Amino acid sequence: MAFLKNRISVFIILGLILLAVVGMTANLFSNPTGFLLRIAVILLVGAVIYYIFQRFYKASPRKREQQAFIRAAKKSKKRFQTNHSGKGHPRKVSSGNSLSSLKKTKKKSSTHLTVIQGKKGKKKDRASL
Repeated sequence: MAFLKNRISVFIILGLILLAVVGMTANLFSNPTGFLLRIAVILLVGAVIYYIFQRFYKASPRKREQQAFIRAAKKSKKRFQTNHSGKGHPRKVSSGNSLSSLKKTKKKSSTHLTVIQGKKGKKKDRASL
């Protein structure tokens, strides 16, 4: 039954589009200057609305950068206040397994840095260079 409803709505929409096309062509042949004038007015009004929207409602890149900076400053200030409010570091009270809470709070070291071991005890013979 849902398939029939969907098919009926497609026929209704196609019929409306066909009637609109027939009406536009009839208006174009009966009064071409009036038709072109209406199209020009519609395009002009659309361009004015688009310009107003672009000019006043859309945020400029400078405004977006400024808002991002303000958000980052607030976040940094909040982080600074929570880390340094009181004596020492804030301590978290863990309920449950303390081992799992230690694993969660432990930061991973950066793996892209490696130490290359060389011959540290042997001095270079500068006379041979």
